[in-house]
Amino acid sequence: MFATIKRLYHQFGSPRYFYDMTGKMLPWLIAGAVLLIIPGIVWGLAFAPPDYLQGNSYRIMYIHVPAASLAMGAYVMMAVAGVVVLVWRMKMAEMVARSIAPIGASFAFLCLITGAIWGKPTWGTWWVWDARLTSMLILLFLYIGVMALNMAIENAQSAARATAVLSIVGAVNIPIIKYSVEWWNTLHQPASISMTSSSMATEMLIPLLLCIFGFYFLFAVLLIMATRCEILQREQRSNWVRQLVENN
Repeated sequence: MFATIKRLYHQFGSPRYFYDMTGKMLPWLIAGAVLLIIPGIVWGLAFAPPDYLQGNSYRIMYIHVPAASLAMGAYVMMAVAGVVVLVWRMKMAEMVARSIAPIGASFAFLCLITGAIWGKPTWGTWWVWDARLTSMLILLFLYIGVMALNMAIENAQSAARATAVLSIVGAVNIPIIKYSVEWWNTLHQPASISMTSSSMATEMLIPLLLCIFGFYFLFAVLLIMATRCEILQREQRSNWVRQLVENN
């Protein structure tokens, strides 16, 4: 088991292996995203029953919840990549972390926008300085900070180390986002689903799960595509990249 993990670690630490392997994975991931997101969105927006309290306004949940989950999950991935950068100096971890930032920021922004759309009919206002909303806004600012550091520091390795530190320090915000509704009195409703239970009706839960898994497939597609572009840019002087360009 350990030998297999070590082998995969070294293989995916190679830009060329990562580029070749993810090229084979992309069609399957794209298919998974399409086959999950489209039925989930259509089912959730058109066929799931109205909520007994919120009516049809809750349907934005089928975009809001997956976006929120991914915004947090992507940041955790970026922080883990940051640890790998600082401890093992892996070049692929640098490129993956750099690629995650704009994607994660996009999902955080989508979460805030859909949350505002949901909040207007539910709370009567587009925005409140609620603990959950404020901590999610801080997450967006952390993503923007990582992106700004990457652009401000010309040396790629120096930028990777600086953003790794910011990513790791900023990770303290993730449990604050997740448990804010339990730690403080907030307007934001508690989570309706967990790893072991759900308070949602099945006809509402199934499309939500389809959307969540579909969004993770979409995230994988976007991350792989962004990282492959980063590889080509960073490795443009390598023989294998030159051969790839010549063959295409």
